[in-house]
Amino acid sequence: MDQALKNIAPTASIARCASDGLAINVLGAPYVFKATSIETDNGFCCIEGRIPPGSGVPPHTHTHEDEAFYVLAGEIILGSADLPAPLRLGPGSFFFGPRGRRHSFRNEGGVDARILVFCVPGAGIERMFIDMDAAGRRSGGAPSMDEIFSIAARAGVMIAAPAKN
Repeated sequence: MDQALKNIAPTASIARCASDGLAINVLGAPYVFKATSIETDNGFCCIEGRIPPGSGVPPHTHTHEDEAFYVLAGEIILGSADLPAPLRLGPGSFFFGPRGRRHSFRNEGGVDARILVFCVPGAGIERMFIDMDAAGRRSGGAPSMDEIFSIAARAGVMIAAPAKN
C-alpha cells in the first residue's frame, strides 16, 4: 500500500470540505485527493486539480482505468484520439475517456483551471500521481522525462513521445 495513502481508512461515507484531502504536486500542478480507491473499495478515485496557465498533460493512454474530467473553473483544451479536433471545455463541461483511448489536455487561458478527475478503478492513477510528486520533491523541480515515462509506464499509462522538430 502506498505510504501516502496508508493513513486513509475505508469508510462507509466520504465527505471532504473544499480544503480537505491529501495534497500533492504533479509536475507543477497541485492536486488534492477527494476520494481514494482505498475509501471506495477500488471503485474509483476523485482528484481535484488546479491547472496553471500553460500547463497540462501530454497525449497519453491509460491501459488500466477509464478517466473522466469535470471542469469547475477556467478552461481546458482537450484532445482525444476519436475526436476530429480539440474541444474547448469551460465550467460545467464533462469529458469521458475510456481506457485505451489517447487523450491530452492543456490550460491555454490566463487563469488557473480547476477540474475534477475521476478514474475507474483508481489505484493505478493514485500511485502514479504520488510517485510523480515524490520524484519532483527529490529533484527539487520537474523530474527528468525518462523518470516521468518510467513512472507512468509502471502505472499502465503510456505517454506519447514528444514530436521531433
